[in-house]
Amino acid sequence: MGRIALVTGGTRGIGAAISTALKNEGYTVGATYAGNDEAAAKFTAETGIATYKWSVADYDECVAGIAKVEADLGPIEVLVNNAGITRDGMFHKMTPQSWKEVIDTNLSGVFNMTHPIWTGMRDRSFGRIINISSINGQKGQMGQVNYSAAKAGDLGFTKALAQEGAFKGITVNAICPGYIGTEMVRAVPEKVLNEKIIPQIPVGRLGEPEEIARCVVFLASDDAGFITGSTLTANGGQFVV
Repeated sequence: MGRIALVTGGTRGIGAAISTALKNEGYTVGATYAGNDEAAAKFTAETGIATYKWSVADYDECVAGIAKVEADLGPIEVLVNNAGITRDGMFHKMTPQSWKEVIDTNLSGVFNMTHPIWTGMRDRSFGRIINISSINGQKGQMGQVNYSAAKAGDLGFTKALAQEGAFKGITVNAICPGYIGTEMVRAVPEKVLNEKIIPQIPVGRLGEPEEIARCVVFLASDDAGFITGSTLTANGGQFVV
């Protein structure tokens, strides 16, 4: 049995690719999801990866869910904070609710998931925390003040916590994907993709979920033990840091 990994939002899109890639590398993987029971059941049937349903926005649900995962699989050694939502809108039309929902899931959710497992990682002197941020947390994006703020917050979280975990053998890193060819992105009208989005990407194409997954596999590995507090930018050259 390989190390135990938990991927939030791990049954669809980038998360599904991450879960699958980790399993293929020999990890024992659990994947969380928030609401789509049908997609989760299909994912488990296709991959054999155990799925667990709770909201990362709720700390108590995270504590209970993590306890269930660890009872089923063992102590979590690799955590991939991938779960995220969007509630896009221009700032003058943004509601307090759409702000709160995005911050609660995309930023507080990273705390809610990491905090309950942190002591165990410290006690075992090993851990890998990988936070999936976004290009829009680096450069900002019109119509995504809430999302950009949350994803930028994830980068600050990563840098600070990395300094606390380093001497305990825990690395904390972030990945900032650009436009990735998930079901959601590919649902954008072809004209918009070809005329507005892809021309912004120097490599001339969307990224693939599996390309982000390979970044996660590396950062989770023993080979990445000297890398912590870092942000791996995977956007095809669209935004160079």
